[in-house]
Amino acid sequence: MQPLGCVQSLAVELEGGRAWGAYGSGELLHGRVQLELRGALRLRALEVYACGHATVHWLGSVGLNTVYCDYTANQTFLYRRCQLIPDNGEVTVLQAGRHEFPFTFQLPETLATSFEGKHGSVRYWVKAKLHRPWSTVKKVKKEFTVIEPIDINTPALLAPQAGAKEKLARAWYCNRGQVSVTAKIDRKGYTPGEVIPIFAEIDNCTSRAVVPKAAIIQTQTFIARGTKKQKKSVVTSIVGDSIAAGKREVWHGRALKIPPVGPSILQCRIIQVEYSLKVCVDIPGTSKLLLELPLVIGTIPLHPFGSRTSSVTSQYSVNLDWLSTIPEQPEAPPEYSAVVSGPEAEQSLAPPCRSELGGILEGPFFAYIQEFRFRPPPLYSEIDPNPPSDNIRPRCMTC
Repeated sequence: MQPLGCVQSLAVELEGGRAWGAYGSGELLHGRVQLELRGALRLRALEVYACGHATVHWLGSVGLNTVYCDYTANQTFLYRRCQLIPDNGEVTVLQAGRHEFPFTFQLPETLATSFEGKHGSVRYWVKAKLHRPWSTVKKVKKEFTVIEPIDINTPALLAPQAGAKEKLARAWYCNRGQVSVTAKIDRKGYTPGEVIPIFAEIDNCTSRAVVPKAAIIQTQTFIARGTKKQKKSVVTSIVGDSIAAGKREVWHGRALKIPPVGPSILQCRIIQVEYSLKVCVDIPGTSKLLLELPLVIGTIPLHPFGSRTSSVTSQYSVNLDWLSTIPEQPEAPPEYSAVVSGPEAEQSLAPPCRSELGGILEGPFFAYIQEFRFRPPPLYSEIDPNPPSDNIRPRCMTC
């Protein structure tokens, strides 16, 4: 920071917070303004602000003519102001040296998770303003991260998700048979690092082999002036074995691990981040068969005793610990356009090669976080692994 007059430095430092300095709704935001002076300073006021806004912006053409419309929207989540040295019309003199001014803000009960996208963002910051007589206002800003908790231990997110779809394969107006897929997952809510067991049946009644695939899709939706703008990306994907003509393939809990991604954003009016599990069947000579199941990526993992069926295949993640380490060279997932095409925006869901990777998902949580390495829980069993010994005399229940 460049020195200006008697002010050697002006900074904002934040304290507390959870993993990686993240905060949640309803928490206290503690910090202090640090002021370093070379000599005596005359000032009129010192105030600090806590702000949080969601902003959306993009340009779009209107009508047949090349006329561009500016789509912009804003939503305020946080605005707090605190006067550390009040402006009462008098001049306050601070001597040379280091001065610290603590402050505390109460965060609102409803916030949106911090986010950086192509057409919008959700940002939070603390700004300090130093007012001096007959001089410009000196400002400094410190950004912080908000992670809105999503508990997957709720009935809506623990409910199983299932669906079925079929498609008639045609080529040159000839009927080549039908392909059908039925898929089910044990619940709707998951956390990063967990494994989604996919139960599916794929019937290939055509005369050619088909290939089943599955992927987790992230959909970013930006809303402004009644218009929506979407960006879709593949988070992770798997490819099944080729299914010969007239054969059936059954997935008995095919595992699909969720990489470190940001949680769903569902409470913001102008920005939404949603996830879905898509099971795709690649049919040669015709468009793909695509079945979509909704997902919610949360921050509070499944309770060990919350669900028997879920605990069989789920891997536990520690709440927000995946934000603590940033890799030097993040590996980017493929763009959605590389895996989905056609009238329904459907494409191959195969894992991409490193040389084919395009851009990365926007935001500090979508690409710059290391992968989980937590051990899975033990499998549930009705058989006691430590049965009582026959040499022990049965205890009298009336004693």
